[in-house]
Amino acid sequence: MRVQAPGAIVTLPPGALITPLARQIALERRITLAPEAGSARVADSPAASGSPARRVAVGADHGGFALKEALKPHLQSLGYEVIDCGAHSTDAVDYPDIAYAVARLVADGKCANGIIVDGAGIGSCMAANKVPGVRAALCYDHATAVNSREHNHANVLTLGAGLIGVNLARQIVSDWLATPYGPGRHAKRVEKIMAIEKRYLKLQGR
Repeated sequence: MRVQAPGAIVTLPPGALITPLARQIALERRITLAPEAGSARVADSPAASGSPARRVAVGADHGGFALKEALKPHLQSLGYEVIDCGAHSTDAVDYPDIAYAVARLVADGKCANGIIVDGAGIGSCMAANKVPGVRAALCYDHATAVNSREHNHANVLTLGAGLIGVNLARQIVSDWLATPYGPGRHAKRVEKIMAIEKRYLKLQGR
């Protein structure tokens, strides 16, 4: 990827696996990752259109693949552009790689929100929260979806495909995206959460 000229278009064969590092380099060098004709769109290329506020990065490991695919048309029906970070099949992948790809798009401001699906939703939540600027929340019902947004200003949602069905997942996603961040005491406490993150980044000289 580093040998490609900035702004280049790289054609990918069907089923190509793009690592998070390759995606990061492509974003930094404004390289478009384009699938061959007839293959699935690599939707997280720099060519994604629309406002980041209406753009949702989605990702899943092999255990969450089916649920991710079911959620994509639902998100589109709600008026969101879907940026798919993989996986693109049920072939085994490592959830931290997918979680990182989604979290980076959110942290970099390319997508306002992200959704990650794995078997339980726990590991992806842990991985995503390692990326500065990300506030990932594992939600499993209406109450947790609303609370994570209103109280905690979550910008990444994680779901457990082994714990909830498609209909509940759609409802959680709808409720989560429709809930605005809470002001006042909620915003003040979220600022303290982010202050902890900044403190550690400062200690690391970042």
